[in-house]
Amino acid sequence: MNAIQRRDKIIEILSSSEVPISATTLSKEFSVSRQVIVGDIALIRAFGLSIFATPRGYLLKNKDENKDRFVKTIACKHGVDKLKDELYTIIDNGGAILDVIVEHSIYGELTGPLHIFSRYDADEFIKKVMDHNAQPLSSLTEGIHLHTISCTNEDSYKRIMEILKQQNILL
Repeated sequence: MNAIQRRDKIIEILSSSEVPISATTLSKEFSVSRQVIVGDIALIRAFGLSIFATPRGYLLKNKDENKDRFVKTIACKHGVDKLKDELYTIIDNGGAILDVIVEHSIYGELTGPLHIFSRYDADEFIKKVMDHNAQPLSSLTEGIHLHTISCTNEDSYKRIMEILKQQNILL
């Protein structure tokens, strides 16, 4: 299989998957290095396909994924100690966390795709933060950050906002 065929197959795999696929998984599938897959993804993006790099792997952006959902951006402020509370509150009340956004003094707006849809996803994200001794993007801005959230409906959004406010997580 040549590089073009491999990239076509990567697009096919990502198109048919509803869960993120890691570069390691793809590298094993094609018997190439992880770095070759990272390069393939960069070239696929250069040709105009929207591929998100989430903490759990790559996702091909579906233009209609939030068509019937209530999507809003919320502003939060908290330390790592409230990260789990924030994530669980959103997902347990009908929301999904699409990304995190911070305004950096040098680099401007930095966005990290999260795609957290369940407690499992939240736990995997938190585990990855802990295992890699990493800090969330919000640590760059003294805990201030935005999330784009997708909710089942407006009532779900209002419920999430009220609980986050009670927890002193909303900015």
